[in-house]
Amino acid sequence: MGDMLQVGAITATHGLRGEVKVFPTTDDPKRYDDLKEVWLDTGKGLRELEVERVRYFKNLVIVKFKGLDCIGDVEGYVKKPLYVTRDHAVKLEENEYFVADLIGLKVVDDTGRQLGTLSDVLATGANDVYVVTEGKQEILIPAIKQCILQVNLEEGLMTVHILGGML
Repeated sequence: MGDMLQVGAITATHGLRGEVKVFPTTDDPKRYDDLKEVWLDTGKGLRELEVERVRYFKNLVIVKFKGLDCIGDVEGYVKKPLYVTRDHAVKLEENEYFVADLIGLKVVDDTGRQLGTLSDVLATGANDVYVVTEGKQEILIPAIKQCILQVNLEEGLMTVHILGGML
């Protein structure tokens, strides 16, 4: 699904009229206001769904899809992810990347030493933290300009600077 980006996952049904609760996996949950359609991974394939309306409740998005009008239409979709195509993704600023594009990058330090593979991105209050894994060892690297020197998606490579005490 390289051409698709996950924007959420259905966590539960909501009421009897076909609404679902969605946990957003996007930096800005309000982006659902602009979504016209999403792709649902049913487990047996992708199904395009048209967004009829959206509202917000706590950390969740309540979504109603066109043509799914009762609880029976949506209850089989609980715990299923929702995707958008890259052409419907939010536009990124310079030096911003989708997490899906970062996962799997080989990570080297500024001396050329191989550190491992970027395996996860942790969202913290101040900045993201990249988890680099090599075997059973993990290195946590803050996603700040002092540490992340270069990201080359075409080569699948990230070059970082290790600050004192990080290893």
